[in-house]
Amino acid sequence: MILEAARAKLNLALRVVGRRADGYHLLESPVAFADIGDTIAIEPARAFALTLDGPFAPGLETAENLVARAAREFAARLGRTPDVAIRLTKNLPVASGIGGGSADAAATLRGLSRLWGAGIPADLPAALGADVPVCLAGRAAWMSGIGEIVEPLAAMPPWGVVLVNPGIALATPRVFAARRGGFSAPGRGAVTLERLAEDRNDLETAAIGLVPAIGDVLGALRAVPGARVVRMSGSGATCFALFDDRAAARAGASALKSAVTSAWWIAAGAVA
Repeated sequence: MILEAARAKLNLALRVVGRRADGYHLLESPVAFADIGDTIAIEPARAFALTLDGPFAPGLETAENLVARAAREFAARLGRTPDVAIRLTKNLPVASGIGGGSADAAATLRGLSRLWGAGIPADLPAALGADVPVCLAGRAAWMSGIGEIVEPLAAMPPWGVVLVNPGIALATPRVFAARRGGFSAPGRGAVTLERLAEDRNDLETAAIGLVPAIGDVLGALRAVPGARVVRMSGSGATCFALFDDRAAARAGASALKSAVTSAWWIAAGAVA
């Protein structure tokens, strides 16, 4: 059996810098990954099968799952059948701005590449979704274009992170459709806590308009002692806080769980 981690993707900042003629928005974002995520298990089988478990499995469909699509399209490129059994353990909220489905697809591609001894076709990750290329790399990077341009960053310091989701799924197209105003100027610099604290996510205002609870989550995170950077990830609704280290993040998560009465998903770990 082959096991692959599908770690949560964090847009440490996100600028919408333009729009293509086909309607897709151009982004610029430093991305990191948390040691919190889903798990993909793959083994040979007589026919393709996908099973789901984990706390957020009830929010998924097996037939149209991106994991199934990744396996079938990879197999088709190789001229073979996807004769594998895949188990997806879904620990991350669905449609939550932390690349869960994309990370699952990327982990599936990596696992099948190992199992079949075949390279992943260069164009396949982007064909599966805008976040799949950066999730396939699975390391700190600048993501730009519509997500297909991935440039490695130096490894992140061992910052702690707390992730919070208000329990409301939020589809990315809705957020972009609700966005108003012009575009941001591109701006890259050193990825430090100090600089990140001064940056932003250009989708936050639109997302809060659709799901006001995101504003509540951000406010609660800002009140946590030791939180250095507080932001929404991607198109939401998951938000995060960065801390100096994992111990501070665990303490922050514990304080937050004691302070809030809402049924929020709260997880603590570290970025990588």
